[in-house]
Amino acid sequence: MRRARPERALEGALAAAVAAAPGEVVLAAVSGGPDSGALAALLARHVAGRGARLVLGHVNHAVRATADRDEAVVLALGAALGARVLTRRLPPGPAAEARLREARYAALAGLARAAGASRVFTAHHAEDQTETVLLALFRGSGPQGIAGMAPDRSIARGLRLVRPLLEVPKARLVAYCAERGLPYALDPTNAESGYRRNALRGALETLRESFPGLDASVARFAAIARAERAGAGRAALRRELRGGLEAALGDLRDIGLERVDAVARAVERGRQGRHFVREDVEVIVRRSR
Repeated sequence: MRRARPERALEGALAAAVAAAPGEVVLAAVSGGPDSGALAALLARHVAGRGARLVLGHVNHAVRATADRDEAVVLALGAALGARVLTRRLPPGPAAEARLREARYAALAGLARAAGASRVFTAHHAEDQTETVLLALFRGSGPQGIAGMAPDRSIARGLRLVRPLLEVPKARLVAYCAERGLPYALDPTNAESGYRRNALRGALETLRESFPGLDASVARFAAIARAERAGAGRAALRRELRGGLEAALGDLRDIGLERVDAVARAVERGRQGRHFVREDVEVIVRRSR
């Protein structure tokens, strides 16, 4: 019996999202942690088969006592993968999360230009997306906030930020690092409950015991919310379906967006049949004449 190789599925999913062009230079944002280490290794394997080139970009925030250790880990990872490593150290300043995030993306843009890359890849994963969506909800953010992180967006003229792992659980990335024997370091601040994201992270760990599909559901919700904001073709179909359901039922609070989206996908694909949007409510899709 063949041994299961879940890493192959992960490599295939990333390859489909990246599709590097021959001769292209791609920059992986690498912090030194297991998430970005796995991303770098996945990209290295992908570009090797497509005639492209990988460069690792590391931004040293110079805030934590372990900042230089993290940079050393990234240099070791680059050596292990045979990839060039570019680093940039942020100037001193307040350790506010918003300032550091803005400075980090500006630094990554500079590293991408130095490398000749038009795309920067980050290792944001499924749990990161869940935390981002829920924090936005708790802050009272509008539709843009609850749409979460986009898988692809512009961060500067001629430069895209790509997040190919948004639907991948963190555990799969850690396991991939272990499978490949990759060096990585753990961020000690992840255990400090004074940060809102860390406090939420602890609560989510408990919730996942009762809701094991929590992250996948939030990822689908965020994707639907982004499509609604963008006015994509399926968004118009979902609005039409919700309008019909509202006319028939009145209150739609117990009918999830995912159920309506499933019907919309069926209509798009021409799949006839009965589709339940609630235990006692079904939508019948018939072929149009």
